[in-house]
Amino acid sequence: MTFRSHMDLALEEARAAAVRGEVPVGAVIVGPDGAVLASAGNRTREDFDPTAHAEVLAMRAACAKLGSERLVGCDLYVTLEPCPMCASAISQARIARVYYGASDPKSGGVAQGPRVFSHPQSHHVPEVYDGLAAEECEALLKAFFAERRSS
Repeated sequence: MTFRSHMDLALEEARAAAVRGEVPVGAVIVGPDGAVLASAGNRTREDFDPTAHAEVLAMRAACAKLGSERLVGCDLYVTLEPCPMCASAISQARIARVYYGASDPKSGGVAQGPRVFSHPQSHHVPEVYDGLAAEECEALLKAFFAERRSS
């Protein structure tokens, strides 16, 4: 099977989140057959839910679609390095591969901070690929926060 990035759809979700006033992060779950199972953007403010990160919302929708609490063999594309909460949920869901765009030195949980997948108590360690469309993902976040600071 040839690799096909789904970061374009994750970026669409991130842009839509920004329009709604959410931090522009988007996520996509792709099944083992390469079909998109679910996509989402952040909705923490809209849903009044601190756990409504793009990754969690996409995983919930994909699990519901598959009728399973596990996403074995699935891939996650996300515009920002997952935070510790999301990284733990990714491990619990048994996602096979994580592709992320921008690194998150402040709140990341994969290559930064607690490095959840490196922890001995991590139940499952996905393959991780960083830097996918990183410049575009970073630019979207920087523009969003620059606008908030100037308002």
